[in-house]
Amino acid sequence: MSGRKSGVQPQVFYLCPMHKFVSSLQNSAVKRILQLQEKARARKKENAFVVEGVREISLALKGGYKVLEIYYNADLFPAEKLKELYPETSEVELTKLSAEVYEKIAYRGSTEGVMAIVATKELSLDKLKFRNENPLILVAEAPEKPGNIGALLRTADAAAIDAVLIANPKTDIFNPNIIRSSVGCIFTNRIATGTTSEIIEFLKQHKIAIFGAALQASVPYHTADFTGGSAIVVGTEATGLSDEWLENTTKNIVIPMEGEIDSMNVSVAAGILIFEAKRQRR
Repeated sequence: MSGRKSGVQPQVFYLCPMHKFVSSLQNSAVKRILQLQEKARARKKENAFVVEGVREISLALKGGYKVLEIYYNADLFPAEKLKELYPETSEVELTKLSAEVYEKIAYRGSTEGVMAIVATKELSLDKLKFRNENPLILVAEAPEKPGNIGALLRTADAAAIDAVLIANPKTDIFNPNIIRSSVGCIFTNRIATGTTSEIIEFLKQHKIAIFGAALQASVPYHTADFTGGSAIVVGTEATGLSDEWLENTTKNIVIPMEGEIDSMNVSVAAGILIFEAKRQRR
């Protein structure tokens, strides 16, 4: 560790090549991380976002995302664990944070003491590749609540479906609330975004049947045939699917409701429909 210059309180100490120490809340690195966490504009400008936690960073690496920088607090995450988390530590900038700094920028209430800045991926439809000849896809139209998006991604991961498509997204997919609520499943799913028109055209080009979750002209979901290439399309709880989807579905499906209310949480509904499709495919 380098010594202090006379009369100057340093903010950054270099521990070794590519490794530094930040102890001031006014440091530019702290301000940058907060901007990436809080502002979609900052994430878009840098093509980067913040991932917090061992599991989430590990899943990001497994999902082919590029880690650019790693920040950690040694009291919570000893330096020797860095090699376990990311063996190629020489390829990224490592920054040790004081307890005060880490507490300031930690997004989660309970944290493991490590976070990373990760490069975004292009989520365009033309980059999407399917694992199966008869893919099973979840389409969510205009989801807005990060918690719902995260829950949809967890359901998609649990069923190991081929892709999740977000039509007319209202929220930046790399929002930290989505990463947190998905418990890292944003990295385990194949995801693409586009307009409703673009996604409908994409599905038709790939000869994928479109099953819209809707009340209008629908059949009970378990009577539909999901054994071929299938896209299950869900809308918002407030407004359901747009007319454009309803005009282009192969078939509308409904979950019969036997209680007093006529709807359920979108992620719960998606889970029921997806696992019925999985049951048929077995």
